[in-house]
Amino acid sequence: MTETRSETTGQRSIRRKATRARTYVSLVACAIVILVLATVVAVNKLFRSAVTPGSHSTDVVRYLGVDERDAPGSYASIDQFARAIGRQPNIAMYYESWLGNFHLGFATVAAQHGAIPLVQISTGNTSLASIASGRYDYYWRSYANQVKGFGKHVILSLDHEMNGSWYFWGYKHSSPQAFVGAWRRVVTIFRQQGVKNVTWLWTVNVTDALDNHIRTPAAWWPGNSYVDWVGIDGYYYGYAETFASLFGPTIADVRGFTHHPILIAETGATLSAGQPAKITDLFEGVRRFGLLGFVLFDQDGVVQDVQTWHIDSRAAYAALRHGTAAYMAP
Repeated sequence: MTETRSETTGQRSIRRKATRARTYVSLVACAIVILVLATVVAVNKLFRSAVTPGSHSTDVVRYLGVDERDAPGSYASIDQFARAIGRQPNIAMYYESWLGNFHLGFATVAAQHGAIPLVQISTGNTSLASIASGRYDYYWRSYANQVKGFGKHVILSLDHEMNGSWYFWGYKHSSPQAFVGAWRRVVTIFRQQGVKNVTWLWTVNVTDALDNHIRTPAAWWPGNSYVDWVGIDGYYYGYAETFASLFGPTIADVRGFTHHPILIAETGATLSAGQPAKITDLFEGVRRFGLLGFVLFDQDGVVQDVQTWHIDSRAAYAALRHGTAAYMAP
């Protein structure tokens, strides 16, 4: 616009302020549009990250799993758990002893109940370097063929919590390089055998800046092409702990080197921590952080001189029923 000679200084000042205001409003509007678009993209990425990669990339699935005392010998306790919470879990976890066979019977029953078997394979006191060198290839080929023969979805994890010091494959006994070599060797054998029904779950313990027995997990990362999901194990010991304080730092560590989907692979709360509140916190935390879900360790025992982890109160079961109904709803 061309300025007229009759326009006063005050009028010009008002016009310039109005122009600047319009420019500011336009910039704010553009910024809001950009922010909305960025939010949409981030949400899309978040939902894509909650989908199993590869052959399992279909719809977003919310996972609620359980590990019971009699698995894999029986499915009875999982059935009892399901009746108590009003829904069958869709992950049934158990621990596989070293050089053991795949539990086809348990896996078949799990599939019939709509659950995916999650097998945590532990190599005991076997040298990871010997696995990486091929000494136990015969075993892995046999196990791979058993899983392939099952034909349905299986989640496999090898030597969980390796960033802790309490297992033979942990950092005080075996090097991260040996773990990575063993992991890659096993995954490669399964691929060579043509196994396409496995999701590889790389499982670490929650990190703790105050605990020198737990390391940040990056050194054990086998690489994006060797892992499908990341598992994080962590337990509520104290009343003041929250999902964010317990799992948040480890999620941040993991996001520093991969954007693979994350499953809370093993968790529970002591009675003294307040089980009902912690169960509610689990559901809320998984939703808030955009994770796949969680697997509840529903077993008796004593760890670090505290009672663990079995759900045995009406209030805790009520929290599970309420949380499950809301979390698993379409």
